[in-house]
This record gives sequence, structure tokens and C-alpha cells, in this order.
Amino acid sequence: MADIIEMPKLSDTMTVGTLVKWLKKEGDTVANGDMLAEVETDKATMELECFFDGTLLKIFAEAGAQVEIGAPLCAIGEKGEKVEAPAKKSPVAAGENEAAKPAAGAPAAAAAPAPAAASIAPTPVTPTAPSAPVVPAIAATVPTPAGTGTNAPAGRVKISPLAKKLAAEKGIDPSRVKGSGPGGRIVRADILAALENPALLSPAAGAASGGKAAGGSGRPAKPTWAWRSALDKSAIQAPGTAPLSNMRATIAKRLVESKTQFPHFYLEIEVDAAPLGALREQLNAGLGNDGVRLSVNDLILKASALALRAVPQVNSSWSDAGIVSHGATHVSFAVAIDDGLITPVIKDTDRKSVFEISAEAKDLAKRAKSKKLAPAEFTGGTFCVSNLGMMGITRFSAIINPPNAAILAVGTTVKKPVVVKDQITIGERMVLTLSCDHRVVDGALAAQFLNAVKAHLETPALLLL
Repeated sequence: MADIIEMPKLSDTMTVGTLVKWLKKEGDTVANGDMLAEVETDKATMELECFFDGTLLKIFAEAGAQVEIGAPLCAIGEKGEKVEAPAKKSPVAAGENEAAKPAAGAPAAAAAPAPAAASIAPTPVTPTAPSAPVVPAIAATVPTPAGTGTNAPAGRVKISPLAKKLAAEKGIDPSRVKGSGPGGRIVRADILAALENPALLSPAAGAASGGKAAGGSGRPAKPTWAWRSALDKSAIQAPGTAPLSNMRATIAKRLVESKTQFPHFYLEIEVDAAPLGALREQLNAGLGNDGVRLSVNDLILKASALALRAVPQVNSSWSDAGIVSHGATHVSFAVAIDDGLITPVIKDTDRKSVFEISAEAKDLAKRAKSKKLAPAEFTGGTFCVSNLGMMGITRFSAIINPPNAAILAVGTTVKKPVVVKDQITIGERMVLTLSCDHRVVDGALAAQFLNAVKAHLETPALLLL
């Protein structure tokens, strides 16, 4: 009897996964440990592992499909064996899941602007903290003028989220593409085929009847992918509504939860950054090309960890049962990726040297950008640092990353006139802003923590102990 491989739950907040591509095809011989496909979750892109020996008999979900947890992906068995998909488990095209429909009388979710670097990809809740919200399925059909589509009735185009996103990026009108998926559904391969061979596109509305182009010249409009610009084409976004990825939907839901349910307050402190910069230059010069190159952020991560050790009440989370104190100090940091942000975690940050922190942070950031982090590497953070100073931002306020009780926003170092011993001189100053959950952290406690961070940064030799 064939073994069915189902969509696994690859993160605590995952409810659906997007099947990016198959690494094997039907009829291939597979073995335990082989990688079958790439699956995108709300946090990362991971490889789907095979746990059986045999032949890949049947693939139930095409590339680009969104598949619910527990739905069948493929069947592994003996060569020649007949197999059918289980009747009650099938891949769902985003937008076709009834669970995604709002309850009667419930208001539709309004589109929110993309958050700044304060908008941190959420970390799953610890066992004692409130459970993470459910990510809704995402609409995957796009409206189009009636009669223009050839693959869907009632003026709507059936298209997978991945194909829809690719079409928007490349300027392809989905209504002109013939779908090869189940029921005429457009998949990523159809968009790629249209890009390679524009002749595959059906005539646009009006063009088939000999109508003039919008400009009235009678000449057909040039395809949008033929545009030329001095700007980077990747910066040009086609008009319309882009489909939400699993990650962006989760970010939006968790940040709304944080901002509306966590009573935020903010404290700001100015730090003399000259000693920190001088120590960093000395260490990097002494290490030469053989050692780890320290960044300001590496030193701030260490300083935050030591401040959490000195003021452990900030290293806590709110729960309905009470305030949860974390025994370990796991500092996460925000990393910008293509579709949002993610917060890799440096475990036991207070126990590691700045050189260990630097090496680990660089490795985590590199793999985060390629969505190759394992779940254990972006979960379990007890405090978060968001640094926009490297982008020239002098100060900002970050949104707390649930279930943490606080987040530190780091601005850039600025040269400015300062008063030292009643004399005006040129100083180097950095602004730190702490966002706090007032249910857990009060103002005096937050001030104590910020002053501990300031003390370590202004006496940076302490960071090397």
C-alpha cells in the first residue's frame, strides 16, 4: 500500500504552506532522506523530506499551490502501484478555502501599509505565553473584465498565488494566459511559458475585435514587459493588488495583535557612541583579515543581553496566568528579507563573547535572507533589537515582537555639538528607543534597563569580559 506524504506543520503559526517547486517528478525512485520539494511557510522556505523508500507514484499538488496542513502532497509506493488522493484531503487554492471567509457580520480586514523596520516577523509564543493567531487563507482569484478570461467563468481568473505574484512582477495580464492546472487554473509554469513565448497569450479585450488601442492609434499596445527605463526594473511595481504571502499575512496579523493588545509606551536615551566606535575600530584593526569583523550591532546585542541579566524583569512575557520570567537570555535581531522581516535568535546571548555573537549573527542573517533558517533558529527569543542606524535613521519607535515585553530600536551615530565639562565640543551620539509592554514593564524599570545598556555601550570594555 502506498504511503501518503502530507503537508507538515513547519512552524507554530503555519496553517497553510505554498508548494514552491517539486525537486522530484512522478516515476522517480526516491529514498528515505531525499528532498522532494520546496515549501514556503510564513517564516521561511524549507525542503520537504521523504521518509520512505520507493517510487514517487503520484503528485497531488502542483507547484504554486497553497496546501493546508495535513493535506496530501504525494504518494510513495512500489513501481506500477495505482493510487488515488484521499477523498477528504486535497490541496487548496488560496481564496477557495471556506475557512478564510469572514464570519457573518464580521468586518473585512482593511489593507494596512507595510510596517517599517519596527514591523518584525513574529516569533512563536512560548508554551506559557498566549498561542499564536491563525493565519487566514489568502485570496487567489483576481477580478478581470467579463469575457476577457478564457479559463474561468463569471469574469474571474483562477490563478495560484505564486503565478499571480509572478504575473504582477512581469506585467502579464492573467486573463490572456491559458491555464494548464486543474480546472484551467493558471500556475507558475504558464506565466513562465508566456514570458518566453508571447504568442501563447490570447488577444486582449478589444484587440480581438479589431478595436484601437487606448491611445487611439490603431496599433496594438506594447507588452508591459517590453518597457524600458533607466531605473532598476525590480523597483517598478505593476498597479493592482498583489497577493499576500504567508509571511506577510502573519506579520500583519501579529503586529495588529501587538499594537492593539499590548499597551505600548516608549522611552528614549542618548548614548555617547565615541568609545564604542573607537573600541570597534581597534578590535577590527587588530584582528586584520583573519578574524571576525565586529559591527556596532554585534556590540549592541551583547550590551542588551548584559542589561537583561542586570534587570531580569524586562526579560519576561505577559500571559493570562501571570507574568512569565525567562530563565535564559535569548536576544533576537531584525533582518529584512524580500517579503518582510524575520528575527533570528542568538541563544544564551549573555554567555557568548562578542566575537561568537558576531559570527553567529552574520551566519543567521545570511541564511535568513535566503529563507534557509530552521524553525529553532527564529523561535524562542525573549528580547529583540531592531537597528535602522545602518540605513541612516536617527531615531524610531519599534512595535513589540510578541510575546516579548520590550524591543530596542537603534538609530545611527550622529556627529553633533555637545556640552562636555561646560565646553561645547563635537561628539558622537546614538539614540536608543525602548518600546515596552506596560502590563509587564513600568517606566522606572524601563529606565533602569536603558541606563544599563547605556553604561555598557559607553564603557565598551565591559562587553569583552
